[in-house]
Amino acid sequence: MSTATAKAVDNGVNVEALLGAREALAGAPEAAKFQWRATTRWEHGTHTRSSTLSFFGLGEEQAHRQEHVYEADHPEVFASEDKAATPVEIVLAGLGACLTAGVAAVAQHREIQLRSVTAVIEGGMDIQGILGMDADVRNGFDGIKVTYEIDADASPEDVRALVAQSQKRSAVYDIITNPTQVTVEVA
Repeated sequence: MSTATAKAVDNGVNVEALLGAREALAGAPEAAKFQWRATTRWEHGTHTRSSTLSFFGLGEEQAHRQEHVYEADHPEVFASEDKAATPVEIVLAGLGACLTAGVAAVAQHREIQLRSVTAVIEGGMDIQGILGMDADVRNGFDGIKVTYEIDADASPEDVRALVAQSQKRSAVYDIITNPTQVTVEVA
């Protein structure tokens, strides 16, 4: 047994505030209805620039501290200028970011100190579908694999439980794994 003084766990997540918000929203479920927004503008070729600033939540309009900008393009092998990540890579990054943030939050709540967390997110795709070569080939991913390397003050079983709980609560994991109605309109 170690005689060292136990250090407080600090993964940078304010779990008390999250639990307080959950408690407050239990009494006002209408405030839990959020609407996220992004605006995308075409730049040139297949290059686009998207931004996020405002959103609706807690019963009123909200705003980030600053506008966030995301660029997307396609690689030269698609006869594009390769000025940014592809949209499908951005989806993979969003999944990795959401799951990894969840790992940190769950670890903080369970008082598990993280030293490092790395996720590699891979998505397979047959581009014959998006190129219109074969109508029977899906346009999207045929599968996604997330592989974690986590160094933490926890057993392998506890680390797997962190990842499982993060997956259970991840909005992006849910968006990707469950059908979401998408409406596309021209104004």
